[in-house]
Amino acid sequence: MAVESQGGRPLVLGLLLCVLGPVVSHAGKILLIPVEGSHWLSMLGTIQQLQQRGHEIVVLAPDASLYIREGAFYTLKTYPVPFQREDVKESFVSLGHNVFENDSFLQRVIKTYKKIKKDSAMLLSGCSHLLHNKELMASLAESSFDVMLTDPFLPCSPIVAQYLSLPTVFFLHALPCSLEFEATQCPNPFSYVPRPLSSNSDHMTFLQRVTNMLIAFSQNFLCNVVYSPYATLASEFLQREVTVQDLLSSASVWLFRSDFVKDYPRPIMPNMVFIGGINCLHQNPLSQEFEAYINASGEHGIVVFSLGSMVSEIPEKKAMAIADALGKIPQTVLWRYTGTRPSNLANNTILVKWLPQNDLLGHPMTRAFITHAGSHGVYESICNGVPMVMMPLFGDQMDNAKRMETKGAGVTLNVLEMTSEDLENALKAVINDKSYKENVMRLSSLHKDRPVEPLDLAVFWVEFVMRHKGAPHLRPAAHDLTWYQYHSLDVIGFLLAVVLTVAFIAFKCCAYGYRKCFGKKGRVKKAHKSKTH
Repeated sequence: MAVESQGGRPLVLGLLLCVLGPVVSHAGKILLIPVEGSHWLSMLGTIQQLQQRGHEIVVLAPDASLYIREGAFYTLKTYPVPFQREDVKESFVSLGHNVFENDSFLQRVIKTYKKIKKDSAMLLSGCSHLLHNKELMASLAESSFDVMLTDPFLPCSPIVAQYLSLPTVFFLHALPCSLEFEATQCPNPFSYVPRPLSSNSDHMTFLQRVTNMLIAFSQNFLCNVVYSPYATLASEFLQREVTVQDLLSSASVWLFRSDFVKDYPRPIMPNMVFIGGINCLHQNPLSQEFEAYINASGEHGIVVFSLGSMVSEIPEKKAMAIADALGKIPQTVLWRYTGTRPSNLANNTILVKWLPQNDLLGHPMTRAFITHAGSHGVYESICNGVPMVMMPLFGDQMDNAKRMETKGAGVTLNVLEMTSEDLENALKAVINDKSYKENVMRLSSLHKDRPVEPLDLAVFWVEFVMRHKGAPHLRPAAHDLTWYQYHSLDVIGFLLAVVLTVAFIAFKCCAYGYRKCFGKKGRVKKAHKSKTH
């Protein structure tokens, strides 16, 4: 027995070394520059997993951040910016308030343009302060990071990455104006790839394809307002001419928080990796408070209601219309809401300042989810197989809602125009009509049928870039072509010139032969005719 136990020790030790080996051998240093709000919250699981594998993570954020605070699994470095935390909060709050203002289309466009210009100027000033903080930039340069992990929604972090000569991994859902397609040189046909904010499906009518193209052209103007100043700032800081496309195309790998269960099929490039659902892998036990709410709901179950982290207050009239609808269903409603309590709130509706959304959606007693159709909520609904009533407010939420409605996983309502009866009918439809539950369960089954979990995939690619100092073998040669070379306009022009030259020579040869064969006889006949006269 003693011999057998001693012989088993090397085997156990060997297995431990196999498990722990990669953690030790590939441990590195990661610089993380996040974007405020839900963008940051979506990265936390990946950061924690990387830290557990032995990597050191340094998070670089402005001192006016709302959500980015000290954490147990990363080191936070802050830098001063010329605005306060209250300014950032006001920006988020005003975004929520503007959604519920019943303005005309022109007023809405003007307000949106002014807000985008104001907010982008504030964020640009923060980026400028970071880049010109010589002490901090010198400290970063001396830290010998192996890779940068960042959300490129604001192209400030790619400037830092180029300054520090760091390989970069982008972590995002999507970019405005389809910038990710330009940056990766990925084909993006107007004919079946709907543009952001178009609310089109991938099967478009002729007029929808016209709209798709017009939206693409108009979005370029809006993106110029936000992104072109970063190109100017980067050119000044890096001491060379830089475009926004140059900044974004430098990424080694793009980690997209999406997949083709939610989104429509489209072309992709080798360095595009899809990790949709990464935010809903783990569920925690519910607190006694929420367990009590669920147990008290009886056989009818519960409805979860949240409009995201940016919108927690809505106008009183609209809140009362919503409260009236919620009171007409038998389910208990858990509503994340911090505004003034509606006077007509029914007994079945419980207001909470915060709720464990993914954990509640995973409970078997949850019957429906009222959501703003943000990417996090949509994936949590898909993962847990809960049908949705969607009230998209801004950004990509309209497109997310359109995709889910097209797939039969929920109902979309216009939050400005909907009545209490509309919401009541929508809730009763998704709860009582079995097709919605069946469709979302089918999507859930497709989404979960994968060889590798999204979190493991994200961690693998970050470590891959660290091990190989980038991923240049995934970079297409399209990046090295001019626009006319990319579209083969020079080749088309050359071939057209050859065809025209050959046609011209053939025509001249035929004309010459014709004159040789028939020219003299024609002149002789004319001469004979003139003599007879």
